[in-house]
Amino acid sequence: MSHARRALGAEAETRAAAHLAGRGYRILERNVRADGVEIDLVAERAGLVVFVEVKARRSRAHGPPEAAVDARKQARIVRGAAAWLRASPRRYRHVRFDVIGCELDRDAGWHLTHWEGAFDAGN
Repeated sequence: MSHARRALGAEAETRAAAHLAGRGYRILERNVRADGVEIDLVAERAGLVVFVEVKARRSRAHGPPEAAVDARKQARIVRGAAAWLRASPRRYRHVRFDVIGCELDRDAGWHLTHWEGAFDAGN
């Protein structure tokens, strides 16, 4: 992965974390690995743990960012989340999987779209 792509992804994750924090979530982890799966963000609010996949794009030439979170990617995130939950000393009763799409437009800046409950463990 090129340095520019890595930088874009890191900036998108920082903006996504700030977006969540501004809505009352506490960021528990960033770029955590569990069962060989990288989870971009793990956040918590009122006993709900949220596993967040952040996708960034500079354009929609290859579709919107969230389109990259296909069934295979979802299954990997669910597997990583299950491993993270098993290792966590805290027991969470409620779990959700979100996607935050981040688009960078040279003229308009960043645009974030947050899909709460974008998929579930049954998908």
